[in-house]
Amino acid sequence: MSFNAIVVEPTGDDEVAVSIEPLTNDQLPEGNVTVAVEYSTVNYKDGLCMRPKNGLVRHYPHVPGVDFAGTVETSSDPRYKPGDKVVLTGWRVGEIHWGGLSQKARVNADWLVPLPEGLCTKRAMAVGTAGLAAILAINALEDHGLKPGQGPVLVTGAAGGVGSIATATLSNLGYEVAAVTGRAEADDYLRSLGASQIVAREDIGSVTKRPLESETWAGCVDAVGGEMLARVLGQMKYGASVSAVGLAGGASLPASVIPFLLRGVNLLGIDSVMQPYENRVRAWQRIANDLPFDALDQMMHPATLADVPKLAADILQGQVRGRVVVDVNA
Repeated sequence: MSFNAIVVEPTGDDEVAVSIEPLTNDQLPEGNVTVAVEYSTVNYKDGLCMRPKNGLVRHYPHVPGVDFAGTVETSSDPRYKPGDKVVLTGWRVGEIHWGGLSQKARVNADWLVPLPEGLCTKRAMAVGTAGLAAILAINALEDHGLKPGQGPVLVTGAAGGVGSIATATLSNLGYEVAAVTGRAEADDYLRSLGASQIVAREDIGSVTKRPLESETWAGCVDAVGGEMLARVLGQMKYGASVSAVGLAGGASLPASVIPFLLRGVNLLGIDSVMQPYENRVRAWQRIANDLPFDALDQMMHPATLADVPKLAADILQGQVRGRVVVDVNA
């Protein structure tokens, strides 16, 4: 029997076609677990994978979708059996391996994580790679000494997927959250997630000649990078840490080493793609325990496969707030 998937195919040197196409099981790539996908999402990388000359997709036709959650249909790996609920993020699925914007996916069992008790597949995709990265960033900050009561924790790009999850989780854990956004209409949204302070992007988004400013932030989850990250480093409290998890503001870092040398600031790199299994299990369990589901449901925007091409374009323009959850069977 056939199933539906988003399929990307080149139509010329500088164009691709993105459409819903019927596929069959024998067209799926190699793997030892086949999953009946229930929900996926749309990430920035998905948007890129649906553009020509994106540098991510190696072979066409291609099925994008870097995240998915669903039920195991068949498995030749003893860790999973039919009926098990699983979630997948990362491992370059949706880039060099067919992904989850499809009603079925076939993958390597090593890439899967059992869905933790108390978390459904729909909410798992409201979390997705963005939420996993946010929790990994919080774990890293706490592993380096961050505790509630030490001062405000800054979240940059707070209205995006990573920032929304980080803001809601940090607030739920008892932290004072300062949320950075360049969209005035996002203020009420961020306060509803638990932000106690809103920082305007223009107040912190450009570098200054001063390598150090007043010690302000006890920690930071940074999804922006670029000049904003460079500025934030000079505002961290002594011994504080920044988890760098994104580059929406650029990949360069026009910073000074002075914050590292005179204040002992730590810059922690957060990778969600090749993260070891144990760290993923720890993060997903924390998501089930510490992420307030009412806040998660608030940031969730339902979609279908038919909505994906427009959403892919919108996310590249910064026009998607919160988390898109794609019901691939709707």
